[in-house]
Amino acid sequence: MTILLVAAEGVPFVKTGGLADVIGSLPQELKKLGLDVRVMLPKYGDIPEHFKIEMTHCCDFTVPLSWRQLYGGVQCLEYEGVPFYFIDNEYYFKRPGIYGFPDEGERFAFFCRAVLEALPHLDFSPRIIHCHDWHTGMISVFLKAFYGAHPTYQGIHTVFTIHNLEYQGLFPPEFLEDVLGLPERYFTWDGVEFNGQVSFIKGGINFADLLTTVSESYAQEIQYPFFGARLDGLLRQRKDVLQGILNGIDMKIYNPAEDPHICEPYNWKKPARKRLNKEELQRKLSLPVRKDVPLIGLVSRLASQKGLDLIAHIWEELLSLDVQLVVLGTGEPRYEELFRYVADKYPDKVSANLFFDNRLAHHIYAGSDLFLMPSLYEPCGLGQLIALRYGSLPVVRETGGLRDTVQPYNEHTGEGNGFTFTNYNAHDLLHVLKEAVSLYQQRTTWSKLVKNAMKADFSWYKSAQKYQDLYRELGLKKDD
Repeated sequence: MTILLVAAEGVPFVKTGGLADVIGSLPQELKKLGLDVRVMLPKYGDIPEHFKIEMTHCCDFTVPLSWRQLYGGVQCLEYEGVPFYFIDNEYYFKRPGIYGFPDEGERFAFFCRAVLEALPHLDFSPRIIHCHDWHTGMISVFLKAFYGAHPTYQGIHTVFTIHNLEYQGLFPPEFLEDVLGLPERYFTWDGVEFNGQVSFIKGGINFADLLTTVSESYAQEIQYPFFGARLDGLLRQRKDVLQGILNGIDMKIYNPAEDPHICEPYNWKKPARKRLNKEELQRKLSLPVRKDVPLIGLVSRLASQKGLDLIAHIWEELLSLDVQLVVLGTGEPRYEELFRYVADKYPDKVSANLFFDNRLAHHIYAGSDLFLMPSLYEPCGLGQLIALRYGSLPVVRETGGLRDTVQPYNEHTGEGNGFTFTNYNAHDLLHVLKEAVSLYQQRTTWSKLVKNAMKADFSWYKSAQKYQDLYRELGLKKDD
């Protein structure tokens, strides 16, 4: 079966978030299952030069975008056995940065149309086009509107994966005809209209053959108003074709036994070596080197979604405990200011690193005892999966992928791999943190939980099998 994954970013070429990790890892696992899988991305100016040098020119073609006739090209590169295609147009993509431009809608409308226009020029005919997030939402719309009768596109089916429903790709109503070139009949509730605007994500939801999200719980949550971003009614209407498949992590990149970014390798059979990474992290960040105090790590985009307002309400009570806190990330100024202030007030307890550094992130996963992730909502979450891999016990709110992956500690059975709370309440978070800090002193129980965490399998293997089954079911269903 031939699969084309399409997204706005992908590791190792360009990354701003978890979407890129998925696009970097999932194709490898699908390939291991025997699928002919390929990936298509924009050719951004920010792609490292050594990758651009390796690319070969595949083809040129014209991309119609309403009244525009635009240049489109494809550059090709094979990476770790998976072919990658890069849509080339210097006007739209040769810029510093990936997102945030005034013509964002036009850029990704071009990308969606160029993906389809490129297909007749490639030595590859996809059976499934698997689209990821709002940037690719118009592919399914364009496929139906402009290519339905063309022989090249017969038998192509589409899957649309929602990574985060809050990001929807909304543009003014005139965008429909002036940029997308779609007739007025598409500007309806069962088309691409959303509160008087054109919605890319609604196009993907309405026109794709199958829908997925990045965890089973998130697939259920987005059918309710609180999580549904005003699309819950539409998602309930399409629930029969909606499925949650949990993201995985790259077990080679995130492997404490072989991680070049940490000072001492370790595994679940010899977790005691983890403490050497903790001691080195404390020294590096000028915190007192103490093995008797639990070190709490927080590696995150500093945004309200991540539950940071809960921390803002309890930080004084939290730091009255015998703990250390290490923060890494950037984001909203109010949270950066909060952690800067707290670190200044408690320099022996808090290290605020208001930037992003991949090596330091790995070191925090390896050196922390607890990993804090009290999200308001979390479609899947990668932080808790990495933390589990490194034996840092997650403290999470029971939402989305956090609920699906973190099993709360059970004092009666000794089972579990982390700590959870249900209500979005600051003192519920404080209560579970106090429990975790207290349990840290029970070294035998703690060591068992660390081993439980590290032995959990959150690789892409099982999820890739679910995608394979989904692709096959879609192919059979459409052939009937």
